[in-house]
Amino acid sequence: MSYINKDILTLREELDTKKSTAEELFHEAHTLALKSQSTINSFVTILDKMPDNEGKSILSGIPYALKDNISTKDILTTASSNILKDYVPVFNATVYEKLWQAGAKLVGKTVLDELAMGATGTTGHTGIVRNPWDLNRQIGGSSAGSAASVALGIVPFAIGSDTGDSIRKPAAFGGIVGYKPTYGLISRYGLIAFASSLDHVGCFTRSVEDAAIVTNIIKGKDNKDMTSLASEDMDLVKNIKKDINGKKLFYIKEICDRSLYQDPNILEILDQFFKNLEKIKKLGFIVEEVSIDKELLSAIYPSYMTISCAEATSNNANLTGISFGNKQPGKTINDIIFNTRTKGFSELIKRRFVLGSYVLQKENQEKLFLNACRIRHMIVDKINNLFKEYDGLILPTSATIAPLFTDTTDKLSTHYLLLENHLIIGNFGGFPSISLPSGIIKNMPISINITSAPKEDIKLLNMAYKIEEALGYKGLTAGGKHV
Repeated sequence: MSYINKDILTLREELDTKKSTAEELFHEAHTLALKSQSTINSFVTILDKMPDNEGKSILSGIPYALKDNISTKDILTTASSNILKDYVPVFNATVYEKLWQAGAKLVGKTVLDELAMGATGTTGHTGIVRNPWDLNRQIGGSSAGSAASVALGIVPFAIGSDTGDSIRKPAAFGGIVGYKPTYGLISRYGLIAFASSLDHVGCFTRSVEDAAIVTNIIKGKDNKDMTSLASEDMDLVKNIKKDINGKKLFYIKEICDRSLYQDPNILEILDQFFKNLEKIKKLGFIVEEVSIDKELLSAIYPSYMTISCAEATSNNANLTGISFGNKQPGKTINDIIFNTRTKGFSELIKRRFVLGSYVLQKENQEKLFLNACRIRHMIVDKINNLFKEYDGLILPTSATIAPLFTDTTDKLSTHYLLLENHLIIGNFGGFPSISLPSGIIKNMPISINITSAPKEDIKLLNMAYKIEEALGYKGLTAGGKHV
């Protein structure tokens, strides 16, 4: 049988009715992973045989992919960096352990931007990841391989991590669903940290309901992660289809104001966004425009870079080659560390560490790091106050369709700072946030994003489910075909 592009519930039924077997599903996923590797490059590691784990959950027997910054005992875990190119962990991440116990079948570990610090899918040590919709375009990052593996139909779901937009933006570029739950809902134990106060584990799926199904399995309190949340009473699937009449959404005027932009491609995405808002209103949603100080919004990206680079510098100080990693020779310990880090990191990573080290210098902490934290606090306070009146924030996920590899971006332009980077708000506040397909432009998918207050994941998924139903782009696959 061919299972490509079927959702989790369909696969569950076929397994339960003996129309297919776990072995057949794994074989098909494995075959497509190998076949597409030379063109798409989704995987760092593709498993040779189906794991022998048993489980009785809804995910039992269903293949999936796992981002390669998530620890897997006895399976290569590189974080797509040369410094970890031969690293095989001796312990499992909690999210992987939960999926193992659920009986889900790991097909392989996926490529990411090196150490998850990037948004293009082009900096992994094994090469660039291409967008299955158009091989000349990026899939985005950092969870590039996970997004591409679902977009292409290799697996029905994949696990990723999101520090600024690393699940939601690649999902948008791949025409699939990307869900980052509330901070701490999914344990980060075993995730190779980028920026600990911003890092989230989440998933890519072909539908909102599938995202709820997967997260129901992998969420929960973990004594190995002190930031994890108790969520035993939180069933993300049970009420996903309930009525949403009267729910209130807001969008930010300063981000969606057409007069700010001259690029016709951005204007086309905004036009589609406002057309979709009319469809959403017909469901019973109330949608209103809200104004936020543009200077505060413009500070989101530089504040994110300041905080994330500082935390990354601290978190990755253990990558020295002394205890583990791609150790380089040297006459002294300092020589070993210097040579290992010089050869092990790309120029992009080195620049981030230099910036982080500068920010963390005693004389700079007040002016740079603490000011960035204050701005973060101001933004979170503003959004939290809005969430007292509204059920969610809705915006275009991205200002553009998936960029060409030849594209260059002016990082100081207005659209880059505002429309292209608002997803960071979800990480600043630990808010649950989901991106879902909302249209096709130039034969490429576009997406909308919905964000809600912390621990309001049930409501968020309910709203997203209804919006997905109304917009009619559920189950998009590379090439624009529906499931």
